[in-house]
Amino acid sequence: MVKRIFLFFVLVFGVFVLAKVIKVNFENKKDNPFMSIVGYWHFDKDGENTVYAVDGRKWARGTLSPNVAEKAKALYGERYAEFLDNVKAYKYFPLAVFKPVEDFRKGEITVRFKTISGRIDQGAGIAFNIKKNGDYLVIRANPLENNLVAFRLKNGRRSVVQWIRNVKTPSRKWHTLKVVIDGNKVYGYLNDKKYITLNLKAPVSGRIGLWSKADSYVFFDDFKVVFE
Repeated sequence: MVKRIFLFFVLVFGVFVLAKVIKVNFENKKDNPFMSIVGYWHFDKDGENTVYAVDGRKWARGTLSPNVAEKAKALYGERYAEFLDNVKAYKYFPLAVFKPVEDFRKGEITVRFKTISGRIDQGAGIAFNIKKNGDYLVIRANPLENNLVAFRLKNGRRSVVQWIRNVKTPSRKWHTLKVVIDGNKVYGYLNDKKYITLNLKAPVSGRIGLWSKADSYVFFDDFKVVFE
């Protein structure tokens, strides 16, 4: 279920700011706010709980989602071709774009995740700064590597922005990933502890979404966005 949009006032540096909140718990399968671009995404079950899953068990060296051209056009209109071309270069990395927020610049993005399997990878991440040309940033956890990493995907290539070692996220257990953005400053949290601090050259501006890698099979739940 998508619970949106309710407003509340947040005290920031002594000033009350009107903020918006969108919460998604995936119980209503007919109201999915995510648009899959790369990989296999579907509703799944964790016991009695309905979750959103990226299912890398069907992965075969990168798979674009069905009807990806139509989806790209729905997101970016007639200028979708450049986005689609770059996404094809990133088809090793499953991506689902959050439709309700078109331009996220300041606020918090939070999601719970539970990695189930994956021989090559078990990546669970939050993508942000998703541009119309298909470039974006991501902060992701991976229990196979015990690290938390911020990646930049630009011009068809992936590069490391920051790499934090010895961050354990055991498989088949629920964890919370959070990204806080304020202009060109980005902070990455895992289970309520801050690990990543980025000072980007330009302010964040773009769409957001969920991210994974290769053959990862991961459950996501309780997606929440807080923004002005």
